[in-house]
Amino acid sequence: MPSSSPADSARSRMPLAVYVLGLSVFALGTSEFMLSGLLQPVARDMGVSIPTAGLLISAFAIGMVVGAPVLAAATLRLPRRTTLMALLAVFGLGQIAGALAPSYGVLFASRVVSALACAGFWAVGAAVAVSLVPVNARAKAMAVMVGGLSIANIAGVPAGALLGQHAGWRAAFWAVAGLSALGLVGVVALVPRTEVPTGDDRPRLRAELRIYRDRQVWLALAATALSGGAVFCLFSYLGPLLTDVAGLDESWVPTVLALFGVGALLGTVLGGRIADAHLFGTMLGGITASTVVLSALALTAHSAVAAVTLALLLGFTAFFTAPALNARMFNLANAAPTLAGATNTSAFNIGNTVGPWLGGLVIDLGWGYPAVAWTGAALAGTGVLTTVAAMRLHRAAGGSRVIASSAPAASYAPDSRPSQRSQPR
Repeated sequence: MPSSSPADSARSRMPLAVYVLGLSVFALGTSEFMLSGLLQPVARDMGVSIPTAGLLISAFAIGMVVGAPVLAAATLRLPRRTTLMALLAVFGLGQIAGALAPSYGVLFASRVVSALACAGFWAVGAAVAVSLVPVNARAKAMAVMVGGLSIANIAGVPAGALLGQHAGWRAAFWAVAGLSALGLVGVVALVPRTEVPTGDDRPRLRAELRIYRDRQVWLALAATALSGGAVFCLFSYLGPLLTDVAGLDESWVPTVLALFGVGALLGTVLGGRIADAHLFGTMLGGITASTVVLSALALTAHSAVAAVTLALLLGFTAFFTAPALNARMFNLANAAPTLAGATNTSAFNIGNTVGPWLGGLVIDLGWGYPAVAWTGAALAGTGVLTTVAAMRLHRAAGGSRVIASSAPAASYAPDSRPSQRSQPR
C-alpha cells in the first residue's frame, strides 16, 4: 500500500500544469496592463487626450467583463485544453491587430477582441487550476496564476513601457504576440488532456447558474469589483501622476511600474500562503491596507519618494488580497467552477472598467491626479464595508457551502462535498 495518497502528494507540490497556466497569464497580464506605461506615446501617436487613451484600458476590461461568462458558458462542454489553445491563438492575433492598427478605433477594437480571449482563458484556466488541487490548496493554486499577473507587472509591463519609449508603442504589442505564442506551446505540451463528460456528470449550464441566487455570491463579487476598481483607478494613471505631479522624468515610469510589480508578487505569495486558513482576514486586511495606501498617496503625491514608495505598497496590498478573493468564490460555488471563475473574472474587470473611467472623469473635471487616488480610496473603503457584511453573513450561515451542482443532485453523495474542517475561516 502506498505511503501517501494522491491528495497528500498534491498538498506537498503544485502540479506543473498550474505553473504553465501561470506562465500563460504572464502574457495576458502584460497586454492588459502595459498601456499604463504607454498612455503618453499612444495619445501622441493617435492624436487623442490621455483620458481618451486611458479608455483603451477600460476597453480591455469591458471585453473581460463580457467575455468571461459568455465564453465560459459557450465552452462548458468543450475539452478544456483545446479551449485554452484556441483562446491563446485568438489573443495573439488580437495583439498583432493592435500592433498594426492605423487608427484609435481599430486599436480600441483589437483591445476588446484580445480581452474576450483573455477572459475566456482566465475562466477556463482557473477552473483547470483548482481542479488539479485539493480544496485546501485552492488559494495556493490561484496564487500561482495571479503570480503570473504579478510577474507581468514586474517584468512585462515595465519592459513594455521601456520598449515603447525606445522602439515605439507598437513594438510592445509585437512582443506580447510573441509571448502568447510561447504560452500556446506550453499549454500544448504540458496541460493534460481532459475528456468532456457525457453521462450524468456532464456540466449543465442551468444548474451552474444557480450560484447567482445566493447573496454571498453577490457580496463576494462586489468585494472583488471594488478592490480591483480601487487599485486600477489609480494604477491606470500612475505614469502621468509620477511625471506631472511627483516631478519624475518619464524614464522613471518603467522602474516605478516594476516596483509596483515587485510589491504585487510579494503580496501574491504571502496572501496565497495564508488565505486558505484565514480567508476573510486576508480579504479584510488587504482591502483596508489598500484604502490607507491610496489615501496616503493622495496626500503626498507631490513627493517623488512618497509616490514611489506607496506605488510599491499598493502593489503589495492589492495582490495580497487576490488569491483570497478568488478562493472565496470557488468555495461558494464549488460545483460550478467554470462559471465561478468566469464570474469573478468579470467582477474584477468591472472594477477595472469603472475605476479607470472614474479616474478619467476626475481628471476631465480638473480635480487633478491626487483626486484620482482619493477616488480609489473611496472605492476601497466601500470594499471594506462589503467584506465585513460578507463575513457576518458567512458566520451566520455556519460557514461556506456548495451552492450549485452542474450535475443532477442524485449523482452526488452527501460526503462528496468538502468538509467544514477543510473550509477556510
